[in-house]
Amino acid sequence: MNAISPISILEHNENSSKDISREATNTPAAVQDGATADAVPLDAYSRAVVDAAETVGPAVLHLQVEAANGRGGAGSGVVFTPDGYVLTNSHVAGSAKHLLATFPDGRTMGASLVGDDPDTDLAVLRLDGEAPAYAKLGDARRLRVGQLAIAIGNPFGFQATVTAGVVSALGRSLRTRSGRLIDSVIQTDAALNPGNSGGPLVTPAGEVIGINTAIIAAAQGICFSISANTVEFVAARLIRDGRVRRSYIGLSGQSIALPRRVVRFHDLSRESGVRVEATSPGGAARAAGVLSGDIIVGFAGEAVGTVDELHRLLTEERVGKPAVLEVLRRAEKKQLTVTPREARPG
Repeated sequence: MNAISPISILEHNENSSKDISREATNTPAAVQDGATADAVPLDAYSRAVVDAAETVGPAVLHLQVEAANGRGGAGSGVVFTPDGYVLTNSHVAGSAKHLLATFPDGRTMGASLVGDDPDTDLAVLRLDGEAPAYAKLGDARRLRVGQLAIAIGNPFGFQATVTAGVVSALGRSLRTRSGRLIDSVIQTDAALNPGNSGGPLVTPAGEVIGINTAIIAAAQGICFSISANTVEFVAARLIRDGRVRRSYIGLSGQSIALPRRVVRFHDLSRESGVRVEATSPGGAARAAGVLSGDIIVGFAGEAVGTVDELHRLLTEERVGKPAVLEVLRRAEKKQLTVTPREARPG
């Protein structure tokens, strides 16, 4: 006997029960068949989810990815401009050699990588043809914990899947594969699964407030999205330059706790600093006189207590501009002038 898949069994059972259901109730068959579904009132929650799905859903695509190493993968994306630019995750499309986009209406077209930023796990693509729809980016700064959030994507290849939940927390930080932290991450309990990566997180008004990027596999309902404000900043630079410029000073270090007597003696605002493990030959830090064992406690007038705080200060605007690096060396606090250089991809 041939095996029947669970999906086939469910479909068969639904079809075979229609006549019995009609006889057992006085509801017209057309209503049960969905022919006059618009006549059935929806509660406010359902209407909000339906409206969001109908507004943004046509702009959400399934991405089939062939990487440069020959491996294949899949994810989601969302068109966010009228001229066919697409947002997705860097871990979905960053190493793509070939990209095929499929829309919910069945049309397919190729896409090319405009640029990606592993430090925020974002990538921008450009469609080879005309998109049937596009979604608008919203302002994630206006979000409130507890408000409705809708995720749209293609988990496990099930296209145009909609899940709903609430904004669980705001202002989270999430570490990317590059080692940097993404700030202002949105936490939600809208269910995400493999294949949702790169798809949009949406408000009931149909605005994209985030790009879905990660889950905690051992947990239930702890999912993360990159906020629309980060997306807007990064996407603009990827479209303009193909990358996001950042500065670096050429050192490796680790965050360490400082003895309280040292904090009091030097009147520091942090009880930790960044101990320099090594400096790059020919790098800006070595040129400034930074030594292994120095403890960085300030940069450009800002207190530094961790490696992540130092990373946040090394922005595009710092490239080529001298800044004061405050370090503790033995019992002294020294001020060294360092000129950050542009970080190169990879």
